[in-house]
Amino acid sequence: MTNYGFITVAAAVPRTRVADVQYNVEEIERLIEEAEGKGVELLVFPELCITGYTCQDLFRSSHLLDASDEALSILTDFSLGRGITFVVGAPHRQDDRLMNTAVIISNGQRHYVHKTFLPNYNEFYEKRWFSVEDLDAEPRIFRLPSGVTFGVEICEDLWSAIPPSTTLATSGADIILNLSATDELIGKHKYLLSLISQQSARTMSGYVYSSCGFGESSQDLVYAGNAIIYENGQQLAHSERFSLEPQLVMAQIDVERLRTERRTNTTFGRAQGKLMKKAEVLDLVLDDEAYNKVLGKFTLHRHYDAHPFIPKTDDMKASCEEIFNIQVLGLARRLEHIRCKNVVVGISGGLDSTLALLVCVRTFNKLGLDLKGIHGITMPGYGTTDRTHDNAVALMTQLGITQREISIVKAVGQHFADIGHDADIHDTTYENSQARYRTMVLMDIANQVGGIVIGTGDLSELALGWATYNGDHMSMYGVNVSIPKTLIRHLVQYVADYQVGKEARQTLMDIIDTPISPELIPADENGEIKQKTEDLVGPYELHDFFLYHFLRFGFSPEKILFLANRAFELLYDEETIRHWLNIFLRRFFQQQFKRSCLPDGPKVGSVSLSPRGDWRMPSDAANDLWKL
Repeated sequence: MTNYGFITVAAAVPRTRVADVQYNVEEIERLIEEAEGKGVELLVFPELCITGYTCQDLFRSSHLLDASDEALSILTDFSLGRGITFVVGAPHRQDDRLMNTAVIISNGQRHYVHKTFLPNYNEFYEKRWFSVEDLDAEPRIFRLPSGVTFGVEICEDLWSAIPPSTTLATSGADIILNLSATDELIGKHKYLLSLISQQSARTMSGYVYSSCGFGESSQDLVYAGNAIIYENGQQLAHSERFSLEPQLVMAQIDVERLRTERRTNTTFGRAQGKLMKKAEVLDLVLDDEAYNKVLGKFTLHRHYDAHPFIPKTDDMKASCEEIFNIQVLGLARRLEHIRCKNVVVGISGGLDSTLALLVCVRTFNKLGLDLKGIHGITMPGYGTTDRTHDNAVALMTQLGITQREISIVKAVGQHFADIGHDADIHDTTYENSQARYRTMVLMDIANQVGGIVIGTGDLSELALGWATYNGDHMSMYGVNVSIPKTLIRHLVQYVADYQVGKEARQTLMDIIDTPISPELIPADENGEIKQKTEDLVGPYELHDFFLYHFLRFGFSPEKILFLANRAFELLYDEETIRHWLNIFLRRFFQQQFKRSCLPDGPKVGSVSLSPRGDWRMPSDAANDLWKL
């Protein structure tokens, strides 16, 4: 596919005059030219837009039908030499029947898809004029030169128990076009949006919906003009309702993403086995020069969130509460199962251990356990600063847990002497020895109190392998394993804002503001943190973005770079993003062995690295193919 798998689509709502075919065709042609000039590859118009939907018994007039046929010929000639495919609605005579038809027009070609379900209840009376398509008819799928495929259904088809779009999608259509004439009633629009959202989600498709607007007869009904575009349940674009002016609503659908979702989702594959029909696939041939010109106008206008792991809801408080509840319930179940009333947590004064401690406190409160069963251990080492140490002690005191302080300096110093390591050489051995000793201390205390060690490592660190093997990499239960670094700040902020007193809030806010660091290297001359993680491995907001799009959709490095340039265009230049993306990919592949023996922990979001769940990868997989 071209343009990183994106296709630019549009839904048009022309101003209509009922039964004025010439006027309607001129409006349609104007919108086609506008859309083509903006790089639209696929354009859909409303149901029966050639004549107007509300012609009623005028559909019995041969004069009107002749004019409609002539209009289709005009539009077909109009399409010659163009790089855009468009779909219009028209009455179409087939033998002795009149069909409510979608007409696909592309570079002088014309194809027909008929409405399957004709509404004949309440305000609708379509069976008075139109005949129904055979339910067993072979589905028709159209393929653009880019390889993108689409199918067509018409209005009421969507509202049926088994919409034609279900069969079209399971038979290979990436995008569904819907030509509609939906009248407005109180509450109906909200229901319509829900219907489109759900159908696009169930079929894992792009869904482009166009419904007639101003100009249709208002004899008994009003048509507001709905142009709506969805992708797998997510709304991409929506027109202004009740507008008096014609509208052209555009969006860019990520077909590559849709296809990845379908391949990954075995339920969709199972549905294909049951519902898939042998479809007639029609290749649309466009003028090469014109089509390439349209493709060449592609610029990514679609918004991409720089922080995809952070919930985008109207109520961030509710989202944070839900995340906490998942973490808490996972830990609660584990403690109940093993009949354990004691946990041990290493408290560094950093974000990760803070979140793990907060989860433990909420879990103990939920289970009705004594908070003194939470054993917080602070273990000052060579790189511990007063800031992090004091925050760790203060937080444990404020939360009312059991706290112990065990310096590791003397013991690690003896370890250096035992293995013959110069303590002035601040290399990997110097750093990892401290991390492993701390884990040993936690494990032994857990044995003392009859408890388990709670892991504090997060999803971002797991992806990068930023953990010491058999050090902070290891625990009996990891509550943060599905929480990326960019989300942890929000969760701690949530607790600070809503769930603790003034003193604890001050401590949490300072923890949030503290630079991320393992504190394994001595502080600078001012006693400040010298070893800053993001200086070494890169910004976590970039790595979390890379991780999300690499794992969630399996995108290529080139596409991830393309999307990151869009998401971070005001923060990082392309070379900076490319540099850290290469480092992410290298580390992700090289550090898989650490994830292959990961302790249990609750899955929170759609991305997880558990070797027992979402991500199973050989530890010796090569990353050459993923180098930029």
